[in-house]
Amino acid sequence: MNDQEYAYDVVVVGGGPAGLNAALVLGRARRRVAVVDAGEPRNAPAAHLHGFLSRDGMPPAELLAVGRAEVARYGVEVFEGRVTHVERADPGLVVSLAQGPSLRARHVLVATGLRDELPPVPGARERWGLDVMHCPYCHGYEVRDAPLGVLGTHPLSVHHALLVRQWSADVVFFPHTFALTDEDGERLAAREIGVAEGEVARLVVEDDRLRGVELAGGRVVRRDAVFLAPRMVPNDALLTGLGCEKDGNGAVVTDPAGRTSVPGVWAVGNAADPFAALITAASAGAGAAFALNHDLVEEEIAAAVASRHRGEAEAGALTG
Repeated sequence: MNDQEYAYDVVVVGGGPAGLNAALVLGRARRRVAVVDAGEPRNAPAAHLHGFLSRDGMPPAELLAVGRAEVARYGVEVFEGRVTHVERADPGLVVSLAQGPSLRARHVLVATGLRDELPPVPGARERWGLDVMHCPYCHGYEVRDAPLGVLGTHPLSVHHALLVRQWSADVVFFPHTFALTDEDGERLAAREIGVAEGEVARLVVEDDRLRGVELAGGRVVRRDAVFLAPRMVPNDALLTGLGCEKDGNGAVVTDPAGRTSVPGVWAVGNAADPFAALITAASAGAGAAFALNHDLVEEEIAAAVASRHRGEAEAGALTG
């Protein structure tokens, strides 16, 4: 393999914690790396991030700005833009941007995250990331001891309510269109979680704050914050377009390091694991970078050995 045929050793698609941490490790390994980011982080609506050691309470945008500055110190190039597709070339891969250059790479690491599809409850989208939330580990402490609600939007919503109970003694579960079983009711009652029967009509917002949950009959249950489980949809169109194998649930299959079924193509963070938290995604990015660099080294060793053999054969032919 001739390295001069490649503009980059690795192109990272997605500049969140997973992508930037991978770029940081690879940049420090003296690899030629580019990061392409569309500037649409999943956690943009949130005021602060939590559970990330040394960065707890930092605004999400600040984390990304610090990360970009760090990778730039090691020669990593960052492109603002959207990748339209990735295709195999001979050799390597070509990453095409909607506006901008095409980038040739030996390997591509996809860290495009996921998008949250919310239920059609009026008010949910407007308050998402503020006082309508998903993860109690991320935001539960900030609403501790407040009147909390959990909407029945997912088969695991009862478990969600039982988990949220860890942060407040005043929790109400809204089954909405979800049918509670006798076992569900018993578990909720045992933890002293109230149940407000009836379909949710809307979330009541006044003075730019959530005030309660209104049921179809007009009854309003006062709540200061509401948790719900969105439908988490990986942004994996690039991986699908390359023919990466998926499992029975439609998720892209990777090995523990992030390798997909397509040689040279990697997937980390929420694009591969919808339940990865920020710090988990960052760790996965670093782990993929270690493995990816080892693969690059092996490719270079193989190329060097083949080149040496060719040179020996040519020398032998000339003297033979």
